[in-house]
Amino acid sequence: MNDSKLTRAFDNDWIGPALVSLVAIAAISALQPSFLSSFNILVLLSAIAVNMLIALGQLVIIAVGQMNLALGSIGGLVAISFAAMMEIWHLPPLVAMGGGLAIGVIAGMASGFVIARTGISAFIITLAGLQIFKGINLGITEAQPFYGVPQSVKDFGNVALAGPIPWLVLPMVAAAVFMWVLFNRLRIGRYILAIGGNRNAAELSGINLDTTVIWAHALSGLLAAGAGMMLVARLQIGHPAIGEDWLISSFAAPVIGGAILSGGHVSVVGTFFGVVIIAIITQALVLFAIDPFVVQIVLGALILWAVGINRLREMRVARAKA
Repeated sequence: MNDSKLTRAFDNDWIGPALVSLVAIAAISALQPSFLSSFNILVLLSAIAVNMLIALGQLVIIAVGQMNLALGSIGGLVAISFAAMMEIWHLPPLVAMGGGLAIGVIAGMASGFVIARTGISAFIITLAGLQIFKGINLGITEAQPFYGVPQSVKDFGNVALAGPIPWLVLPMVAAAVFMWVLFNRLRIGRYILAIGGNRNAAELSGINLDTTVIWAHALSGLLAAGAGMMLVARLQIGHPAIGEDWLISSFAAPVIGGAILSGGHVSVVGTFFGVVIIAIITQALVLFAIDPFVVQIVLGALILWAVGINRLREMRVARAKA
């Protein structure tokens, strides 16, 4: 009985990434004690907070069996719009934040609407959206950053809430809890997973495919917007390059966390530990002064490893059902 419980526990998507995270933390801290310094923990948690929203933005699209290549360009557009609203229009940060979230939702919803109504692959539509949103970004900024970020926003991105825990952790926790509730308790989350699992069966069961896909992309845009504005607070400027490096990590963390790229199965907790693994690797490379290109190689290897594990799990489930 105990062996059976232990086996079921290790079937959870998050167990493997969690163990990898703990081993990595122990090994790196043994080799480099400064890894667990208050300052480094603050930096690490800040990176995890931002990257978790980026990963969740991709996770909801993976759940429906699609991909969002425009995630970074939406986040970048919202980031510079957020900064511009405060610098040029002198809007209060909360009002500018509301405007930024609205832009993210509208951008995501526009992509979802085109995908749903035309039936064209999400890969093509979001690739086009990537260029469109990036073009709007450059048109607004003329490739120049916005520096007029209020001190309160800068403090939110760089000041600790308690000890080494940054304020940026708060939106991450809120987003993670919401997404867990979405997939495990709310009807729209079950619809998203149903479409990703079996689109034809979902349609036959009465699920409105178009509406569900549109809402999935709107939610992805909302999360990308949150990540973009968090980066403005963390970097203390609205830089036009924000979002350009999101693509690989946005896929890597969910896949490491157990998400199936064909859709229908995701793990919010597993995605969190996927984000932690990536953040630890990135931070370790900085501490050990290793060439930055190595992180890209490691991320690629992690994705291959995670996809391989997912494939083995799918084959085992298929054999169990046979």
